[in-house]
Amino acid sequence: MTQSIVILILLSLFVGTGVWLFFVWAVKKGEYDDVEGPKYRMLDDDESTKPSKEKES
Repeated sequence: MTQSIVILILLSLFVGTGVWLFFVWAVKKGEYDDVEGPKYRMLDDDESTKPSKEKES
């Protein structure tokens, strides 16, 4: 019983450390720099794609 608890504690420490390292890597890559921007960008009209449609017709 004690051996399985030690194994589970060590396994949880490894998983927790892995998740923490992944989070630090994501922050350093800039994944969380602009959290609010994408929800506003999808509402804006994208004028750069409309002229290409007008050229085709």
